Amino acid sequence: MTFGISYNDDIDLARAIISKVAENCEYILHDQGIDILVSELADSSVNFAVRPWCKTEHYWDVYFYMHENIKKEFDKENIGIPFPQMDIHFNKMD
Repeated sequence: MTFGISYNDDIDLARAIISKVAENCEYILHDQGIDILVSELADSSVNFAVRPWCKTEHYWDVYFYMHENIKKEFDKENIGIPFPQMDIHFNKMD
C-alpha cells in the first residue's frame, strides 16, 4: 500500500501514525512485522510503502481498514494528503 504526505509534514510522525493504525488492525499478523518505508520523493508528496502481513483471506479487510483509518488519523494530526493540482495563468491580450 502507498500513502503520501505533504513535503511540509513530519515523516516520523506520519510513520508513527501508520504504525499505530496497523497495530490496531486485528487481521495483520503482528509477529511478522510491518514495513513502513519512504519509497518515493514524488512530484508533490513523500510516499510511504506500507507492507503488513496477513492471511490471504483477510487481504481486503486489511487494505480497506488501513486506508480508511490512516486517512482519519492523518486528519486528526493535520497531516496533508496531496492531490494533483493544476495552475492556470491567463495573459490579457490587448
